[in-house]
Amino acid sequence: METRRSLRFFSDHPVPKKAIEQMIMAASTAPSGAHKQPWTFCAVSDPATKSKIRAAAEEEEYRSYHGRMSEEWLRDLQPFGTDWHKPFLETAPWLIIVFRQIYGMGEEGERQTHYYVNESVGIACGFLLTAIHQAGLVALTHTPSPMDFLTKLLARPANEKPFLLIPVGYAAADATVPDLQRKPSEEVIAWYE
Repeated sequence: METRRSLRFFSDHPVPKKAIEQMIMAASTAPSGAHKQPWTFCAVSDPATKSKIRAAAEEEEYRSYHGRMSEEWLRDLQPFGTDWHKPFLETAPWLIIVFRQIYGMGEEGERQTHYYVNESVGIACGFLLTAIHQAGLVALTHTPSPMDFLTKLLARPANEKPFLLIPVGYAAADATVPDLQRKPSEEVIAWYE
């Protein structure tokens, strides 16, 4: 897992649908509050849909980079060289958009309570990122904010809210990542023996 990195430079080399299905099903094995499994994984490979997602995401990102983000936030992003342009949303062969189900729907259309939704979906996303890495692929956790445009573009029901947008594919031949260091164990672990 130490070799896993978030990547913004994707190859357009295809990834089989079956591989994406297997990674999503691995993610769906995550624990969840009262085993409600409050998630939906939307897997998008259609170029026209990816283009619409990119246009809408860049519109939100432009607003963020030009007024929503604080100066401190913009300084913290400088090592990554990011801006509002998001070409990876079209280049990556797949976009997996994870939706959290804020409540469930019964067979008769009745509303069902879901518990610990954010925690459950967060754990499932961790499983998904691990499965992607173990498959030899790369991913990026992308959170254009607000993300309501994803609900509209993908025609998701009212009980689903976008949680994370994850481009998935192979690394581009010339891909780079910043030289960042992870915190050492003494800054991560508090032992109580």
